[in-house]
Amino acid sequence: MSLDSAQLETFAAVVREGSFDAAARVLNVTPSAVSQRIKALEQAAGQVLVRRSKPCQATEAGEPLLRLAGQIALLEREALATARGGRGGDWTRAAIVVNADSLATWFMPALAAVPAELRLLFDIYTDDQEHTAELLRSGAVMAAVTAQNVPVQGCRSQRLGAMRYRAVAAPAMFGTWFADGVTPAALADAPMVVLNRKDRLQHRFLRTLTRRDLDPPIHYVPSVTAFDEAIRLGLGWGMVPDLVADADLAEDRYRELVPGGLLNVPLYWQHWRLESAVLTALTTAVQAAAATALR
Repeated sequence: MSLDSAQLETFAAVVREGSFDAAARVLNVTPSAVSQRIKALEQAAGQVLVRRSKPCQATEAGEPLLRLAGQIALLEREALATARGGRGGDWTRAAIVVNADSLATWFMPALAAVPAELRLLFDIYTDDQEHTAELLRSGAVMAAVTAQNVPVQGCRSQRLGAMRYRAVAAPAMFGTWFADGVTPAALADAPMVVLNRKDRLQHRFLRTLTRRDLDPPIHYVPSVTAFDEAIRLGLGWGMVPDLVADADLAEDRYRELVPGGLLNVPLYWQHWRLESAVLTALTTAVQAAAATALR
């Protein structure tokens, strides 16, 4: 049995937009039509494909079809553009997930280097580099910057390099909490700045440095800009990419907890295994930007 392309498109819209009503507005159809298409697709698959939550999500059974819907849409747009001789055509939405530190430093120049004639609209998701591959696995995105080197099923994986982090604190904070040295006891008491509850970089550094599992007080600051500012203002210490930290260290706004104490996080570019002009251009641009910025 072949799958109905309109049903697949509707399924992808429901998951992307988060509700049946929102998908109906994007597709310019009635919510009833959306519901009927999803019901028909679920009957064809013999599985519940949409978790009717807020927002709507693909079930585990729906994830392969969500990925298929995105791949078909991408290949159809590229085929039409080729048939028209590369002239004009619709915009293509490119959904990508990237870790917050890459997005705040080197990744946006990569997107800016993608040829404008491809008419890409970027839909950027952020997550911890240890978790970004989950969105790729679910079919919600076509590509990911991830710390996982094993390719997601149906994807290619290419090493980009390593993002280097330094453990830093403001001079005043350093003097208050580490006046007697950066000891395990001091590290257990000194407040730490963490991006979110998935962020384990600081804990990895502590484990590497002390060979212990310490549990210091934590400030959660879910913004890269605010995270850096929290450290500069002395709220706590944290791991900062050397792409940012080097300038602050030179201006004495930061002090390293342990001079030369670095943490390298290897990053990989994973994307759908398709022969696609969009994915080829994205990959070329990302690899070039990473070669300049990463170790």
